[in-house]
Amino acid sequence: MSPIRTALTSALTSEVTGGIGTSPRRPDGNLKVRGEFAYASDLWHEDMVWGATLRSPHPHARIVSVDLTEAIRVPGVRAVLTHEDVPGLNRYGLERKDQPVLAEGVVRYQGEPVALVAADHPETARRAMRRVKVAYEVLEPVVDVETAAGAAPLHPGGNLLRHVPVRRGDQAATAAVVVTGRYEVGMQDQAFLGPESGLAVPAEDGGVDLYVATQWLHVDREQVARALGMPEDKVRLTLSGVGGAFGGREDLSMQVHACLLALRTGRPVKMVYNREESFYGHVHRHPAVLHYEHGADRTGKLSYVKAKIYLDGGAYASSTGAVVANAATLGIGPYEVDNVTVDAWGLYTNNPPCGAMRGFGAVQAAFAYESQMDRLAAELGLHPVELRLRNAMAEGSVMPTGQLVDSAAPVARLLELVRDKPLPPPSGALDLRDMPGGVANTTHGEGVVRGVGYAVGIKNICFSEGYDDYSTARVRLQVVNGEPVAQAHTAACEVGQGLVTVVQQIVRTELGVRRVAILPMDTTIGDGGSTSASRQTYVTGGAVKAACAAVRAELAAMAGTEDLSEVDLAELLGDRVVDRTAEYRHRRTEPIAPVTGQGNAHVQYGFAAHRAVVDVDTELGLVKVVRLDCAQDVGRALNPQAVVGQIQGGSAQGLGLAVMEEIRTSGGRVRNPSFTDYLIPTTLDMPPMGVDVLELADPNAPYGVRGVGEPPTISSTPAIVAAIRAATGLALTRVPVRPEHITGT
Repeated sequence: MSPIRTALTSALTSEVTGGIGTSPRRPDGNLKVRGEFAYASDLWHEDMVWGATLRSPHPHARIVSVDLTEAIRVPGVRAVLTHEDVPGLNRYGLERKDQPVLAEGVVRYQGEPVALVAADHPETARRAMRRVKVAYEVLEPVVDVETAAGAAPLHPGGNLLRHVPVRRGDQAATAAVVVTGRYEVGMQDQAFLGPESGLAVPAEDGGVDLYVATQWLHVDREQVARALGMPEDKVRLTLSGVGGAFGGREDLSMQVHACLLALRTGRPVKMVYNREESFYGHVHRHPAVLHYEHGADRTGKLSYVKAKIYLDGGAYASSTGAVVANAATLGIGPYEVDNVTVDAWGLYTNNPPCGAMRGFGAVQAAFAYESQMDRLAAELGLHPVELRLRNAMAEGSVMPTGQLVDSAAPVARLLELVRDKPLPPPSGALDLRDMPGGVANTTHGEGVVRGVGYAVGIKNICFSEGYDDYSTARVRLQVVNGEPVAQAHTAACEVGQGLVTVVQQIVRTELGVRRVAILPMDTTIGDGGSTSASRQTYVTGGAVKAACAAVRAELAAMAGTEDLSEVDLAELLGDRVVDRTAEYRHRRTEPIAPVTGQGNAHVQYGFAAHRAVVDVDTELGLVKVVRLDCAQDVGRALNPQAVVGQIQGGSAQGLGLAVMEEIRTSGGRVRNPSFTDYLIPTTLDMPPMGVDVLELADPNAPYGVRGVGEPPTISSTPAIVAAIRAATGLALTRVPVRPEHITGT
């Protein structure tokens, strides 16, 4: 019996019937609700030692010296490592190899890894870590994103990571009615509940086996192998149980560190971050400053939109370049506008590194452009939904990048659906416990006013700008105990979103079998791509469908007929095994033109609309979201219950950004790295939600699907803030909205 205990080392098997279009029970569901599912933090090996990371206390400093003497002398310590012990390239990164495995010469953000310790006990490792003596020369941090381009360079080549301009139509266009605004979006954390964790095991061939919670196994392997100075076939990764991701696991955290310690000590090494370290150990949503100008005629038809968007990438690049492109290309929203001038910049600062998070650049832009649409509606005396309807994009519209929207874009229909939903009873009819602060008995209803707000958003689906975006799947069919059993194997990471369920549904539908086993996700099969960009059902679902088609073709050849509905598969197969692997690629995209931003950059677009109803205690500055309704087109709901769950979950994260979630920094230092001070919505904060799901199939996608996970995060935030504005009459140009923004104190 293997000494390694992990969540996915044995196949997830389900005998529940249910193909696409149904909502079967999740194969990992019972284990999770009973608390028996093994997450990566539960990994265990009899011979393992524990790793710990020493991190910089300064946002910007030069390392003068590092003294390991006292740390090495602690009984039970097996190894203490610095950048000098990295055998390969001491640099990694998703888009640029600009981030050191361990700091070398300078630290660029508070929490940057400087040294590693391995010891027999986790407390011993932490104690030894505190005895590493590092002398720093503290440097002035760069923290203002709007002035960062002209500040002292933090990297060779300066602080500008990427500038994306988008130009369409008349750049000198004028309008009868003009509204302008400056908006800010705070730094949101993914706040996944399972901390960064993994187990690295040295192998007999001199390589290493890594069991880890991640979003992208193959890109992790490529970066780890480069840092270790090893060929990729010596570095093998297996996915362990993932307790949420939302983009925060797309970058490396402890992967290289654990492998370095395992290879140095010759022992398995386990690393698990605590909550504070997790806040330092992964990227966050980019804070943003956005300047917008909207011009329209007297009927409300948009004449032009101009925008300047500044995204704070923090100390290292991560995926900032792609986030900037999303903010620019989606920066005017789901509206038809002939004349567009957008500039988006991503910049280095000494703030915490920022990268992928649900919504990926579209969230920041949507808060600004939807706030502008409300301002414009007020200026014109129009209902906010009516203004949006007069400018709504539809199938056949052309994006500011020149790309034709060639599948459903039901923006008007989504807005009408949320507008026409019944409103909840007036606040006076509610139980006091339903009032803002009512559960804590801080209000009895005095000073409580109600507001209603609307918003709609647009999000690209899958990777963009010519990226070779694909997934690989292997499907194997054989008879076990007289019954045909299918196995599905991919490297696509299950991070809690339910991909394992959808894969089983596809196999059942395509092969007509009852029993489907999901094999562990690992790097023994081809790349499955990242579990991000709302892409896995589309791309990995497409790969599984293609592999099943290859299996079916083989079965048809064996049976001598294309119609397998009347064929006894168990009898046909006998002792034979049919095993096929397939890759699936979506239609090609292309890089956008560097000067004009023109090009077919995106695969597919997703749309969602929200209506928020809020009660606001204007004396205390407290907000209660009374109801949050959503309408979204999903192309086709392969698993209707899971689709609704994604919409509810995405809306919850949007609510968090609207009224509570922010990593607060001062001079580059994080002030609230804990769930005591970084607040996330609980069941008491989430309101009832009505969800309307449209299924307008995309003819270019497998089964007609359209990515679901991100659009609801985009429109929920501006809808809630619009409702607070409606209740208070305040401008509210920054999220999250805090009590002092409402009370003025």
